Amino acid sequence: MDSNTLNEGRSLSAATALSARVNSLATAQIGQVADKRRSDPEVIKLWIGEGDLATPDFVIEAAHNAMRAGHTRYTYSLGLPALRQALSDYHGRHWGVEVPASRFAVTVGGMNAIMQSAQAILDPGDEVLVPTPSWPNLAEAMRLVGGSPISVPYKLGDNGRRGLDLEDIRRGITTRTRAVLLNSPSNPTGWVMPKEDIRELVEICRARKLWIIADEVYAHFTYNGSIAPSFLQICDDYDRLIVTNTFSKNWAMTGWRAGWLIMPKGLEAPFAKLSEYNTTSIPTFVQHAAVEALNQGDSFIRTMVSRCGASRAILLDGLSRIKGFSFLPPDGAFYLMLKVDTDETSLDLALRILREAKVGVAHGTAFGPGGEGYLRICFAISPELARETVTRLTKMFAK
Repeated sequence: MDSNTLNEGRSLSAATALSARVNSLATAQIGQVADKRRSDPEVIKLWIGEGDLATPDFVIEAAHNAMRAGHTRYTYSLGLPALRQALSDYHGRHWGVEVPASRFAVTVGGMNAIMQSAQAILDPGDEVLVPTPSWPNLAEAMRLVGGSPISVPYKLGDNGRRGLDLEDIRRGITTRTRAVLLNSPSNPTGWVMPKEDIRELVEICRARKLWIIADEVYAHFTYNGSIAPSFLQICDDYDRLIVTNTFSKNWAMTGWRAGWLIMPKGLEAPFAKLSEYNTTSIPTFVQHAAVEALNQGDSFIRTMVSRCGASRAILLDGLSRIKGFSFLPPDGAFYLMLKVDTDETSLDLALRILREAKVGVAHGTAFGPGGEGYLRICFAISPELARETVTRLTKMFAK
């Protein structure tokens, strides 16, 4: 037996020795397309939820200043007091809610906020209701801590809009249900949960003593002139609610890995432990930069949203003119779920578009079985790039 064969066998043996939870995790599928041409400068990259603007200079400068001042050491597990207060002020400014700084925990991006939420509330075998199609990381985070995600598919209403039927939530609740996990505005569908539905869901969960994990990362990205409603506007300090969020989308800080969660009042000690044993804290200089993002960054958010709105309009108009294309205009987030009249799988179609048009999109099944037949297009791009996308796809599908 040669050394390569021996090492292959040892690697397979090591894999079987991993925990069942790790071995059961699904592979993130967006990379099946993105990894083919990730470094190709000619490809318009619309597959990942990341804008094409750079982090604003005032955030970068704040990080530089913090490093020069020696803010490179360990700090508080829950985050710098100044950052937690800035987060409290930010929520008051945008949603008109009073959330004390003590309820905030700073996390390593939004994903870590979701993971800590799952760790805090789930025991092995607990069920979590998740509206689908959804960002795949949501369900996998639940699985990683031993939870069982239960799909609750969105439905098309009489108005032709996609929505969450709360009767489906009621029917999905069992004796093992522990939580409802939802993302509004939604990735990938663009659905925005109406305030009256938030109120009704809160009442359902209060009556059944269920947790709500509300991922509100795209709250600013709506296209009707008003911010998306927050669960914080309905819930009180002691409701079983955890809100997760990130600096990634609002301030073009995807690589900075900074986020936060909001916990019920009185849970600071257990969440401090979770932060300590997961990550200790995020870099101190990043936290100083995050303070400036919150305090100086409202105009940058408006620029991001306006830019997304312009590119959304270009794509909706241009793609509606291509034969075989159909979609529901997204109310929020910065994604378009595009349906194409074809016999190809969504993965095969995404790969063909990458080859022939040099446009990179995500295939629908990356967001669960309910995404088959769809492509997800990120429109957090310049209007010029949106126009070029329309040009390339029009040319490809005119053949």
